[in-house]
Amino acid sequence: MRTSIATVCVSGNLREKLEAIAAAGFRAVELFENDLIAFPGSPAEVRRLCADLDLAIVTCQPFRDFEGMPADKRQRTFDRAERKFDLLQELGTDMLFVCSSVAPDAQGGIDRLAADFRELGERAARRGLRVGYEALAWGRHINDYRDSWEVVRRADHPAVGTVLDTFHIFSRSLDLNPIRAIPGDRIFLVQIADAPRMQMDYLSWGRHWRCLPGQGEFDLVAFMDALATTGYDGYLSLEIFNDRFRAGSARSVALDGRRSLIALMDETGRKSGAPLAGAARMPPPGAVENVEFIEFAIDEADRGQFEAFLAAMGFARTGQHRSKDVSLWRQGNIRIVLNSDKEGFAHSYQITHGTSVCALALKVPDARRTLDRARALLDTPHKGAVSPGELDIPAVRGLGGSLLYFVDDTTDLGKWSEVDFLPVGVPKPDAGLGEVDHVSQTMQYEEMLSWLLFYTSLFDASKTPSQAVLDPGGIVQSQVVESGLGGGHAGFRLVLNGSQSHRTLSARFVTDFFGSGVQHIALRTDDIKATVGKLLANGVRMLPVPENYYDDLEVRTDLPQVELAALKELNILFDRDPAGTFLHAYTTSMDGGFFFEIVQRQGYSGYGAANAGVRLSVQANLAERAELPDA
Repeated sequence: MRTSIATVCVSGNLREKLEAIAAAGFRAVELFENDLIAFPGSPAEVRRLCADLDLAIVTCQPFRDFEGMPADKRQRTFDRAERKFDLLQELGTDMLFVCSSVAPDAQGGIDRLAADFRELGERAARRGLRVGYEALAWGRHINDYRDSWEVVRRADHPAVGTVLDTFHIFSRSLDLNPIRAIPGDRIFLVQIADAPRMQMDYLSWGRHWRCLPGQGEFDLVAFMDALATTGYDGYLSLEIFNDRFRAGSARSVALDGRRSLIALMDETGRKSGAPLAGAARMPPPGAVENVEFIEFAIDEADRGQFEAFLAAMGFARTGQHRSKDVSLWRQGNIRIVLNSDKEGFAHSYQITHGTSVCALALKVPDARRTLDRARALLDTPHKGAVSPGELDIPAVRGLGGSLLYFVDDTTDLGKWSEVDFLPVGVPKPDAGLGEVDHVSQTMQYEEMLSWLLFYTSLFDASKTPSQAVLDPGGIVQSQVVESGLGGGHAGFRLVLNGSQSHRTLSARFVTDFFGSGVQHIALRTDDIKATVGKLLANGVRMLPVPENYYDDLEVRTDLPQVELAALKELNILFDRDPAGTFLHAYTTSMDGGFFFEIVQRQGYSGYGAANAGVRLSVQANLAERAELPDA
């Protein structure tokens, strides 16, 4: 199968859209009618522009309100079709794309509609053209692909075929099995879109909330499996109407579009056991076993204060890099790398963002194969300077220009701390922190779907439904990616946050940080009361929780008074789900907005969303007080 994308998917004028689409590696495009109408040149000029960019034109769409028109308007629709044929021939494409009519005076009846398409097919064939018919989910009489196919079948003309669109199929929860009975040569085009499940009218849903494959909740692999049985070998074309994409970078969206189709075709082939024609060859995705280390870029002048903070958190300095000004700190299975070297990536990152997380290292089954998969998915590899005798750890560029390293236990990469670091000192008693529970990345709202696709296409990972969290300054959208949980591994939990409001803490973090990045890291303990008690004794400032929270907690839970008193004294928050309980507390924010979270899970699978509003309110109040002149 070949891939294509509609110009409606990306932002900009038509020239900018086409250039972005070509730069992403597409070799075919659907021209959206509005883009052509607004172009300050002739259709012939558009044809030449596409040819210069090595882009074939699949169609110029849509052609609306054609079928079922009453007798006094029927001839007019055919006259319009002939004008559209003229346009298609000037553009150098061969398919008239007809979407089912929404006209109030359109008449129904399969045979009536089939007769219209039979005549249209005759007219198209005389010009060497074809006609594709799509059922809109909000079509007046035809809103089900099975009915549009029946119209095509009864039209019984070789120049008339059906168009399948996944949004219109999944939004109506239609059965996929009848697709298998459609001959592949009678399917003229397949349009691909994903979307979150929503309760709203089909038109609003379809015009604002479609997204790329892997970013929504449709089972597109099941659709692709059904499609593959037809023998279809034409275009898989993205048609995405999304307000985020219209506000985003055309090149980024186009690149994500191609990545999404690569991932979809790969997943379909792996699940069916038969690779799809045209699919990229790549290793399968692996689950993340754990966060191997977290690297902070830090200026030498700030290092002493940050090291004192880590020591108060229970970390011990256990290693010094053989050739760089980089140290290793450890507690339990948590490893933190402090990089103050004056050369290389971390130094550049620190200049831009200040003291911050510049890289995450993830343990995977096979690091080199993960890098190969990343390359196939169009992710950007990173090559850093490596001295003789040191490890060259595979890496790709991640959120906000940070790095994502891959290590494994099957090669020397699993011995990175022994190979690259000289041991120093003896670990001191810790605070009971054992492993990284989750990482929270904050980004521009428009970036969220892009990074969701990045992680879920690269790893064997699942995503939770998006949640709206109330911040005093507006709404923060939050979505979680999870990989490798259970099976004796800590796995990887990643929380993605973004906000359209400029007043939320998330938005302020992005502004102050000069980009997207890691805003907080949650560390797990088996005894949060003991851990927080040690942190307080060591001088770590914890986020204060209002007394009202504990008064409310007493009313809505059955916690014993002694337990409530202990939580209140230590500023520990509580949540519960059907599987268990969750206790968590936060450090106050450092300069730049970064903070740690301390968590204790007991069967609980969530992230304390019920308490997020309280935490955000307290953090917002503290931030406002810190900004006052006399603070």
